[in-house]
Amino acid sequence: MEVLQNHILIVSLVSWIIAQTLKLVVVLLQERKFDLWRLVSAGGMPSSHSALVSSLATEIGIKDGVQSSIFALGVVFAAVVMYDAAGIRQAVSIQARILNKILDDYFARQQWNEERLRELLGHTRIEVFVGAMLGILIAFLWQ
Repeated sequence: MEVLQNHILIVSLVSWIIAQTLKLVVVLLQERKFDLWRLVSAGGMPSSHSALVSSLATEIGIKDGVQSSIFALGVVFAAVVMYDAAGIRQAVSIQARILNKILDDYFARQQWNEERLRELLGHTRIEVFVGAMLGILIAFLWQ
């Protein structure tokens, strides 16, 4: 149960939970639908991955100082996660959308149907930025 006393871990998880909850609110406001799946799914505004890793790095910087090796590790880790969220995973989302369109066109002429690929996997740069700012803000407010 000592892990529940780890302030850095708690703040990071709270940042992730808040970001995931905000996704639900954003979808509700934009699409006028209540989609509980957004609480556990990847993609969307804001990036919960970015919120989690930016709050992690920020908390480490606050606790151990920005000159510490562990802060450097946290910043590099956060940068890799956010690059992946906005770059590679976003490209995979675009590819899934194109493949689903090809499948739709093909199966419209056939009786056979296949499972569609998940299209919402990555984030836009703004979703990553907002997630990162959210994580940093939560880390500072939690002090």
